Amino acid sequence: MCGIAGYYSTTGLFREEHLEMMNLAQKHRGPDSAGTFHEGACGLAHRRLSIMDLSDRANQPMHSANERFVIIYNGEVYNFTEVGAHIKGATGHSNEPIQFRTSSDTEVILEAFAAYGIDFVHQLNGMFAIAIYDKVENELYLFRDRLGIKPLFYFYDGKDFAFASELKSLQVLKQLSFKVDEISIKEFLHLGYIPAPGTIYKNFYKLESGSWLKINKDGIEKHRYWAPQNKLSNSLITDREQALVKLSDLIMSSVQYQLKSDVPFGVFLSGGIDSSLITAQAVGLSSIKVNTFSIGFEENSHSESEYAKAVARYLNTDHHEFIVSYRDAINSIEQVLELYDEPMADSSSIPTMLVSKLAKQYVTVALSGEGGDELFYGYGSHLWAKRLSNPLLNASRRLVASGLSNFPSRFQRIGKLLDFPTGADRKSHIFSQEQYFFSEKEIYALLLNKNQTKVSLLNDQDYKNFLRIQESGAYPDNLQVKERHLNAMEQQALFDLNYYLQDDLLVKVDRASMYYSLETRVPYLDHRLVELALNIHPSLKHRNGISKYILKEILYQYIPSQLFNRPKQGFAIPLNKWLKNELRYLIDEFLSEESIRRINIVEYGEVKKLINQFMSGTDYLYNRIWLLIVLHSWFRSKNASL
Repeated sequence: MCGIAGYYSTTGLFREEHLEMMNLAQKHRGPDSAGTFHEGACGLAHRRLSIMDLSDRANQPMHSANERFVIIYNGEVYNFTEVGAHIKGATGHSNEPIQFRTSSDTEVILEAFAAYGIDFVHQLNGMFAIAIYDKVENELYLFRDRLGIKPLFYFYDGKDFAFASELKSLQVLKQLSFKVDEISIKEFLHLGYIPAPGTIYKNFYKLESGSWLKINKDGIEKHRYWAPQNKLSNSLITDREQALVKLSDLIMSSVQYQLKSDVPFGVFLSGGIDSSLITAQAVGLSSIKVNTFSIGFEENSHSESEYAKAVARYLNTDHHEFIVSYRDAINSIEQVLELYDEPMADSSSIPTMLVSKLAKQYVTVALSGEGGDELFYGYGSHLWAKRLSNPLLNASRRLVASGLSNFPSRFQRIGKLLDFPTGADRKSHIFSQEQYFFSEKEIYALLLNKNQTKVSLLNDQDYKNFLRIQESGAYPDNLQVKERHLNAMEQQALFDLNYYLQDDLLVKVDRASMYYSLETRVPYLDHRLVELALNIHPSLKHRNGISKYILKEILYQYIPSQLFNRPKQGFAIPLNKWLKNELRYLIDEFLSEESIRRINIVEYGEVKKLINQFMSGTDYLYNRIWLLIVLHSWFRSKNASL
């Protein structure tokens, strides 16, 4: 796990000294060593967090055996031993297996590229953001892993190109123009994050998951080499026993891969289904006692710490717990608002940061359970997608929504969920309202610039082109969706897999953990496991009202089901309560009339009405309040304007 940065420019906009500046900005991602490379139009910078082969010989930038290629790399490739064993007889190598100078995955990745070119990426099992420079052809290649686990940002204005693991490394380049992209504000208010490939700034982008990019004197070329849609099959696994065996074996294989480390490891254990299964597998595979880490809350309604402790006792782990109070949140709030470099509304980043801080005291690598909900229908939004696919409910939804407007806030929230415009993207609307964010109608009323909100966010053709996604979910770069009809739950889960997981959950975990120089691995996102899960019949994921059915059946082979007989809680803080009390100062500071009018993005009257409704008991509005706090805090901290 590391931080990477660099540039490619034939205009002379960037210089060698900029590499040190970019490196320093993300020192937290790699405190163990730093290195740079500069030749011609290309510059590369690397910060290392040593995980595999702790020796200096594995430092980066690293040159290939034939001296043609230079690599910087962030992440872990778990099958590097197998990949390395097969590198022979290709360009630059003899018919004998290559003799590696290190025991690191970095060298294997580099020599695989030297041997096979861009096709090498299909051999890799892991999480990665890779930059490789070809000194002969004067070309720079970037690769991002299939699910977007590791971040990769870049700037490109048609002439100059720069990239980094985090936006803050690009923000030190003062010669660049940082102009806010208005469409990103709509996206943020609707989704709580800014989806790839966009960022908050014009000409700054996220390289999409499963993509590679080449930059040379002629410009950039970008391709998608893997997408979930391309892995859909018409041949679904319908047999329960077959699904149990295949899925269980692959989860175990993934955990076994991801336990590889030359430094201490542990597991984030919330006490829920996903993390408990990962922990059980890790305990069974590890030769030493496993460290587990959890966060609890003083407010018991938001705490799963007792469940985590019960699972830890049953599995006999070395368990560590931190109980969070509003004081801890207040102490972390400034860090969280600054952490993501662009607006990010997931308030669970606060406990994620705190559990990462706790874990770093004991380990350098932690396994986490991201991906289980998206693959096995674990969210309430998946159930709402199923309900709204019922023609009777769909036909009467606006009438029902109107009737619920006079009921208590819980029912008003359901009414908001039912009330979406004809032609709007149902998937984004369901997600937005399940998260208590702003609907399209509310965004139109809220923004000062009404001209930018006349059409549905995900129905607008320009917006679709911006996301490079078509109605079918197909991607244009030679990836064809298999001809398989997806039911409403499958479509909603695929939406989450493509957007929410990549641009919210994985971002949250990466930034929060790397802030403390902690590497986090996600076994459910082994691409082999993802491809299998996509082709397990929906009836094995949601059966007789039981969500994540097949995953639970595997878990209960390790841990008694009685430990999980409770509603799903998630990894959230009691934000609705804190905003009315201990964190009320955030509303007063960032949503005052003076602050709203100074930033000049939204109608103060709408904000004031929203705050009054929230303070008067309409509790579900708390996340809308939080969105506005985060947005205005970001604008103020960056001294940004439209």
